[in-house]
Amino acid sequence: MDVLVLIGRVLFALIFLGSAVAHLTKTQAMGAYAASRGVPAAVPATITSGLVILAGGLSIALGIWADLGALLLAAFAFTAAVLMHGFWREEDPQARQTEQTHFLKDTALGGAALMLIAFFSYVGDDLGLTITGPLFDIS
Repeated sequence: MDVLVLIGRVLFALIFLGSAVAHLTKTQAMGAYAASRGVPAAVPATITSGLVILAGGLSIALGIWADLGALLLAAFAFTAAVLMHGFWREEDPQARQTEQTHFLKDTALGGAALMLIAFFSYVGDDLGLTITGPLFDIS
């Protein structure tokens, strides 16, 4: 089971780590997009969110307080869904559908991150192939 959880952790973290790299290397372009969606201080927000998802992704992939990493990713995903993908604001049907797809993807990833928080907390130090156990005890 430990190897399956490790593979799942790494695969889950990959989407966030790829996004973190984009946030931190294409900051101006991503900041301009965030500004177009109404995000205040868009470039600093892009950098901050990039650092948050980098920390969360690495935390889960490496197994260092993975429950805290999952909390960071959940907070990012739900915030991104609402701020960046408000499909209800779109009038064009195609744009509405695209934004709704992104909104649902982000909420699904946020939901998966919430499950990971519970999983890591429940399993505790018994989960192998991690560097630390969970930070939170919510059992």
